[in-house]
Amino acid sequence: MNSRVRELREVQGWSQATLGERLGVSRQTINSIETGKYDPSLPLAFQIARLFGEPIEAIFLFET
Repeated sequence: MNSRVRELREVQGWSQATLGERLGVSRQTINSIETGKYDPSLPLAFQIARLFGEPIEAIFLFET
């Protein structure tokens, strides 16, 4: 699954560590989400969407 997490994080001027702190996860988790190595749980995806004020579908892009 592709995501816009990196793009949205950079617009805010946040580091991966800062975003991780805001979400209660590690910097490594953020890196894995951004590089497509890890798909977040549904609760974490909702947290990310809420933090950026975007619908989940606008952040996480499912490609078949």
